[in-house]
Amino acid sequence: MESIFKTWKTSRNLFLEYFDKYSLEQLNKIPEGFSNNLIWNIGHIIVAQQALIYKSSNIQEYISGELFELYKPGTKPTEQTTADEIKELKELLISLIEKTEIDFYNKRFVTFNERMTGTGFHLSSLKDAFEFNNYHEGLHLGFMMNIRKFLS
Repeated sequence: MESIFKTWKTSRNLFLEYFDKYSLEQLNKIPEGFSNNLIWNIGHIIVAQQALIYKSSNIQEYISGELFELYKPGTKPTEQTTADEIKELKELLISLIEKTEIDFYNKRFVTFNERMTGTGFHLSSLKDAFEFNNYHEGLHLGFMMNIRKFLS
């Protein structure tokens, strides 16, 4: 699990860089031909991780239901994300790693409900969910690298 957590931390730090490199307007911009923006991708990976790890383990997530509804799979941005909301996402991006690690090492995850992801991956264990989470976040980092080419 240490390598899974190490990969996850590295990935999240790459997402964190977008907050420093792009303005509020750029984070919210949906380039022509795209269905989402940089900030939606960040919000999405946060809520997806909480669902993959916590919901699948029958443990209350650390995010609000409102946040989940905004960024869950199948959604897209419907309005501009505010500076305050971006500040919250930036904080969650990193703080949830520590909380998840603590919960893992304190053996808080006792059960795991097998599931199939929307992309067809069968997750039969908590470890599968962590591995899929890293894969999923890598996909969204790739989407963001593509979106940034269209920002001025």
